[in-house]
Amino acid sequence: MKNIICIAILSVIIGCGGAKIDQTASVSHFSTDERVGGILTYLASDDLNGREAGTEGIDMAAKYIEGVFRNNGIKPYFESYRDTLTNFEKPAYNVVGYIEGTDKKLKNEFVIIGAHYDHIGTADPVSGDHIANGANDNASGTTAVLEFARYFGKFGKNKRSIILVLFSAEEKGLLGSKHLAKKLKEQNLNLYAMLNFEMVGVPLVGKDYFMYVTGYEESNLADICNGYAKEKLVGFLPTAKEFNLFQRSDNYPFHTEFGVPSQTFCTFDFTNFDHYHKVGDEVSIMDFDHMALLVNKTIPVLKDIINAPIREIEYK
Repeated sequence: MKNIICIAILSVIIGCGGAKIDQTASVSHFSTDERVGGILTYLASDDLNGREAGTEGIDMAAKYIEGVFRNNGIKPYFESYRDTLTNFEKPAYNVVGYIEGTDKKLKNEFVIIGAHYDHIGTADPVSGDHIANGANDNASGTTAVLEFARYFGKFGKNKRSIILVLFSAEEKGLLGSKHLAKKLKEQNLNLYAMLNFEMVGVPLVGKDYFMYVTGYEESNLADICNGYAKEKLVGFLPTAKEFNLFQRSDNYPFHTEFGVPSQTFCTFDFTNFDHYHKVGDEVSIMDFDHMALLVNKTIPVLKDIINAPIREIEYK
């Protein structure tokens, strides 16, 4: 009970945005291991029972995400933050926030920043544990997007408009992103790019880049990111191409519906994490320093992409 109370208190603190941050402070120190740890610890706690789509556990996660959006000045894109899936048999929701752009012309172009917040619920038990907490998959990506939301909600000054999405039912076949991509296409959304974050809880080992992007060879996204970062932030993972990861996360429905650059950033390379869809995907094995560094390295890149005077990212 004590642990549950502590987690609940921590979730309130994180959801309210925490301490005020000087807008002039360096972005390199915006996120911290303590902050990302607090978010991820709640999302991957046993109380949420693995966040399977259509369950009480994922509803708790949705409420938490709504709190982060609300307390950082992020408006609902639709009438409410929750967008009900039309392609899943149980009540399930994407959580969709919106930050209008500041430029009279560029605000009509949109950048989607997203991650899925569902997991598989339970799995084969190990030592009596049957909850597949989904810390890396994908509480880690959700945590990163919530930190991006906190930054842009308070300090972004984004010229283009931003849609921040936490997708449900990714584990059921990308259903949340398929639903939203189709819906936004029917509304003739002017989408520039969809940037997705998946399994970023542990660092790559033995690579000369910090993270990779799926569909690397499909576009110039990696080059654009590295130019803005002034380092080799994004690289090519051959295994990602071998296993066709480009088509296996929530970026892909936006690629098929809109035909614009839609790709996933990731630091899972099949060698640095052994608990995919298992009960061992626990908070205790996540690297919070790595996650905070990923957020802090990525924010300036996202800012430059969102504020660029022209559409620089394009398919080859």
